[in-house]
Order: sequence, then structure tokens, then C-alpha cells
Amino acid sequence: MTENDTRTASARPGGRARRGAAALAAALLLPLTAVPASAAVRADTRTAEASDAPGTARHARGALLSTTPLFELTSGRLKEFLTADGVDASAVRHGITAHRIVYATVTPAGEPTTASALLVLPDGGGKHLATVSELHGTTAYRGYAPSTGDNVSILGASLYASGGRAAVAPDYLGLGTGPGTHPYVDTRSSVSASLDALRAARTAARGHGRRLTGEVYVTGFSQGGQVAMALGRELARGADRHLRLRALAPVAGPYDIEGVELPALFDGRIRGVSGVFYLTYFLVAQNRLHPLYEDPHEVFRAPYADRVEALFDNDHPDGEIVRQLPGTVEELLTDQWYERLQRPSGTLAKMIRLNDGVCEWAPRVPVRLHTSGGDRDVPVANTGSCVRDLARRGAYAKVVHHGDADHSGTYRRAIAHNARWFARLD
Repeated sequence: MTENDTRTASARPGGRARRGAAALAAALLLPLTAVPASAAVRADTRTAEASDAPGTARHARGALLSTTPLFELTSGRLKEFLTADGVDASAVRHGITAHRIVYATVTPAGEPTTASALLVLPDGGGKHLATVSELHGTTAYRGYAPSTGDNVSILGASLYASGGRAAVAPDYLGLGTGPGTHPYVDTRSSVSASLDALRAARTAARGHGRRLTGEVYVTGFSQGGQVAMALGRELARGADRHLRLRALAPVAGPYDIEGVELPALFDGRIRGVSGVFYLTYFLVAQNRLHPLYEDPHEVFRAPYADRVEALFDNDHPDGEIVRQLPGTVEELLTDQWYERLQRPSGTLAKMIRLNDGVCEWAPRVPVRLHTSGGDRDVPVANTGSCVRDLARRGAYAKVVHHGDADHSGTYRRAIAHNARWFARLD
């Protein structure tokens, strides 16, 4: 949960970082058309599970369907953009070229679909490249996904690629160019879409004369921090024999929904406007997957009950959504659901627990968890909970505390730290 526009620019967690990302992409966006994958390279299907992508011939999961060149930057120009946005650009080594890739994947129900992702390649760094998987935070608008050019993850993906790696930033299902709606905080489908993005990127990179070695550094911000831990677990379990987890570095992730995030909505640790946005998105999206309610009036007060499902169709910008929601959770929820969310039971509790537990495993690679005391979107206690879950299973995680930085400030500091750390791990 966690990177949205709010009522004013100054109140937006990630607002400054998003403006920097938008400027970076908009200034260099190339008006080029999509290139069919077959024109560049034959899709690699050796390890993917077969399925039918909508509107296409039979495709394997992770099959590359098209690539679209987006923008290119010299190393000097990238440094200017990053520095202007408050990001330490000392790890920049190369210029970069960015592409949108569209690929075959599956829905939460296992049905064939397509998704998109941002692929950023360095201009240098050799022919053989390791990969950074950069997983983005909360957005309710498909136009704010990484491959559509207005997402804070562009900053991280560009910085990581400039160090001499490929960077892959999945849009997730229902965002970017993907059909349907986004199954927000459905960890399983976010992981499957992210895994298939790595497979498609492997094919796309060959079309540019590069070979991805299969070593994957996994990071992510906010919602993406949670997805990063879950994706790391799947890679460690051998989800694809061509992909090997190298390091984990999630940033400000909501690793403990039941124990930290939900209580923080009610005790003031998450500020009201952010909490209302995340919670509404969460309930509406999850109700499409699980029978939480039959009528939104059961959950939401008037006039919000009549508008929430339409607002969260992934075609409304985050700021527009927030302007049509109340400022507090008390104003949003009916009395029954205000109480129920503080003591989840039944389907609600099962759904929450289904998406919790991403730190309940033992990574055998270096792990760094980024957090800050000034974060009013994902409280620092989430990181403490993750550290304890890992420790109980014999795994050690170093916590990188970024002082009193706010949510987006934590991200800007973390990506610079990660870029330098990844370089030392080579």
C-alpha cells in the first residue's frame, strides 16, 4: 500500500519524486510505435507455462509480445534529473535507454492475460547483464505505471540501469497497458506478473544484443516492498531455473497488514488522507476477488458508497480520486465496518492473512530493509515485524534507517544506497 496523490501537492507521499519521474520521461519521450516481439527475437518459452494470451495465438507465460522504445538519456543528463529531484547520482556510470515491453501472463484466477513493464538498459556495462527488479508502489491510475512514464520507479530503474545492469519495473496487472482492473494487494498475482516480466525482459534484451545472466537483485517501494519480499521467496524456491536471487533490498514495505498497517489506520500513525485512499482501494479491489460485501453501502457511508467502485476502475488519476473521498476513516466507513476492520474475522481475516507473511522465510542472500521514522504511510513497525519474522527462521536482515524522512524521501535515499550496495556485491 503506498504511493498516491493526495489533496495538495505538498501532502502527496511521493509527489516530489513523481514530478521528477514525470519530468524525466516527458522531456525525452520518443513518439515511436510498438515493435512486434517477433521482429526482434523469438520468444524464449523453455521454462514458461503455456497459456493463451487474449487476442493472440498461443503464448507461454512470459512470452514477449511487443516492445516500444520510450526514451534515452546520456549519463550526464540522467545525473541532472536525479540531482534535481534530491537523489544522490554518484552511482551513475552509463547512459540508458528505456522501453515498454508487453508480455503474456495470467490473472489471479489463472486465466491468460497480458501485462506491461518498463525495461531500462545501460548504454555500457558489457554484453552480459545482471537484472534489478524494481517493484512500484501504490497507484490507482494505469497512466501512473512505470512503463507509461509517470511513476517514481522510473527514477530507481534508471539509476540502477545506469550502474551497468538491466532494470525491469513491472506495471502489475490492470495498470500500464494491461487490460481489466488492478487486483491491489493481491500478492500472488503481483508476483506472477513480476516473474513473467523478468522472463519477457530476458527475451527483449537479446533483441538489443544483450544477454541477461539470470542474477536478479530484487527491490521495491511501498506496495512494491511487500511484492519484493514475496518475489524473492519465489525465486529462492526455484520458480524459474534461469533466474537466481542475488540480493533483496525492499523499501518501506507494508509487510504486516494485520499486525501493523490496519491498526495504524486507526491510531494515527498513518495520516488520514493516505489511509482513506489505501483502505478504500484495498477493499474495492479485494471485493472483486473475494466476497467481502454485496453492496458498497454495507461498508462505505453516503455519498462515498455510490462512487468508490467507479473511482477505483484504474482510469481515474489518484488526485482526482482523493478529492472525492473524505479526510478520515471515520467519515468513510459505516459503524459496522469501522469496528470490523479493527477486529477482522471470517473472509476478511482470511484474505488479509493470505497476503501477509511475505517475510516468513529464510533468504540465503544479503537482505537490507529500508525504513524511516518520518514515514506516515508505512509505519516503521512494518520493518520491525519483517526483521523478527526473518530472524525466527534464521535469516539476518540489515535495517537501513533513513532518519525522519517521509515516505517518498525514504525512497529517494534508498535507491541511491541500493545502487552503491549492488555495485559492491558484484
